[in-house]
Amino acid sequence: MFKSGVGFLALFGLGWWLLATSALDGAARPITVGGGCMVTVGLMLAARRFLPASAGAPFPADRRRRFNQINGLQWLVIIVIAVVCSRAGVPVLIPPLVALVVGLHFLPLAAVFGQPRLRVPAALLVGAGLAGAAVWLADGPDGAVRFTVGLVSALCLWGTALWTVAGTASAAGRGVTG
Repeated sequence: MFKSGVGFLALFGLGWWLLATSALDGAARPITVGGGCMVTVGLMLAARRFLPASAGAPFPADRRRRFNQINGLQWLVIIVIAVVCSRAGVPVLIPPLVALVVGLHFLPLAAVFGQPRLRVPAALLVGAGLAGAAVWLADGPDGAVRFTVGLVSALCLWGTALWTVAGTASAAGRGVTG
């Protein structure tokens, strides 16, 4: 499963990072984009190096089916958000609402994977969405909404990826399995 989800977390973290950097101008943007790419690659290499081979094993059929249902619903809701916000003339609300949906999708995934710690990124991503909505409600510029949601979401997903690698590596070093 792309080494316990670290690859997905790293790549989606990069997506959020790119959203945040879209609010930047000048020389800062390419530098920060490059930094985000380095973080992403570093996390994926760390997962490859430190996570056991079993971390990439396929899920049992029932878990895979539930995982696919949760993610399918998440993408359907994201598409609806994009269409509705675009047609309503408020595309600036797409990132905050997507962050809310992504955050909420971690709650059933925590149960599917038996990983209650996934409630942490759930709460942080919901917080990112709410923070972006608050910036918009305070008449903040669109760039500030993108930067707020993107930065918090990227750091949340990258932090969760790092937490996964560090926790698994630490447990393996202590001889803990499962």
